[in-house]
Amino acid sequence: MAVGMSRPRQTHTAAVRAITDGEGTSGIIGDTATGIDPDDLPDGLVVADESGRIICFNSAAARITATPRAAALGRPLEHALPLEDLKGRRWWALTDPYGGLATRVGQPERNLLLPGGREVLVSARYVRDVPTGPVRRLVVSLRGTEARRRTERSHAELIATVAHELRSPLTSVKGFTATLLAKWERFTDDQKRLMLETVDADANRVNRLIAELLDISRIDSGRLELRRQPVDISAAVERHVQAHTANGQAPDRFLVRTRQPLPDLWADPDKVDQVLGNLLENAVRHGEGTVTIEIAPAPAPGKSDESGTAVTVSDEGPGIPEESMGRVFTRFWRGSKRGGTGLGLYIVKGIVEAHGGTITVDRGPGGGAEFRFILPVSAPAYLK
Repeated sequence: MAVGMSRPRQTHTAAVRAITDGEGTSGIIGDTATGIDPDDLPDGLVVADESGRIICFNSAAARITATPRAAALGRPLEHALPLEDLKGRRWWALTDPYGGLATRVGQPERNLLLPGGREVLVSARYVRDVPTGPVRRLVVSLRGTEARRRTERSHAELIATVAHELRSPLTSVKGFTATLLAKWERFTDDQKRLMLETVDADANRVNRLIAELLDISRIDSGRLELRRQPVDISAAVERHVQAHTANGQAPDRFLVRTRQPLPDLWADPDKVDQVLGNLLENAVRHGEGTVTIEIAPAPAPGKSDESGTAVTVSDEGPGIPEESMGRVFTRFWRGSKRGGTGLGLYIVKGIVEAHGGTITVDRGPGGGAEFRFILPVSAPAYLK
């Protein structure tokens, strides 16, 4: 780790410079030409010399450990930073950086405890003059656990949300199937059909929830796979409109505008259907008035010399409050009237971006919400 000292601070400058080699010449940490002071680092930095005494303890380390810098400088590392693992074992005695294996170069990041149970993420680097020589400096990086805790809470919230959403359809499926098995002869054919249709609908709901969970996992890990094929985006929009009218929506509630000629679009048809289905469902369920879908050619995102296809879905409802615009595509976002898991738009954004496209939200001409996504043509590599 290279740390320069172009703006050394009086409280610890002398200590930072007091690293001596075996011949008594003085040295400093890193290169002063970089202009980086240890206190400029976002993570905690602790440096111990060849005897194990602390020679650098930056402000982030003092904040993370709640230990004043003056109380740490010059003290043995194991006393100023008495770390323990989650089993209560003394960390420096366990790892023995100065007397352990000479082939070790450091310790990977792990969660350790300070006195009082304060958690801290610690990684270490052993600096040697020669690969198997004695440790001349021990450089320790410290980070707080707040970011990891937020991630863990987000994952816990996802599990709780999906579990809650799964409970209702599974309870229905279990109840109706148990009733049918126990009292089959007592029901008329129409009653049986109604219960089986309800079971089928709830089973489909469970499948959608599981698919959402898998999509989120793939988006978060960057493993969302696309199977690009020629996609007729106009025909896909018409299919979704027809599905809504078949389910009872008035045909005149939808207005489709297509500006020709559209470029040939190569995309994953199933993923495009998922995007269109989610945006139209939101407009129908949470919007009001006419739902307008506009399809037009547009420059590919970030590439004015390449073509793409833009799809805009807008309604005439109350729209999305201005202060919520920046959170629409985040996990678990729900408007005042939104139901469901709040994961749909997060998945939509992940799918569009996986295609190399962009998606935005704004206020539509009719006052409602307006979602617009642009997909690049993106022909497969073997056709280029």
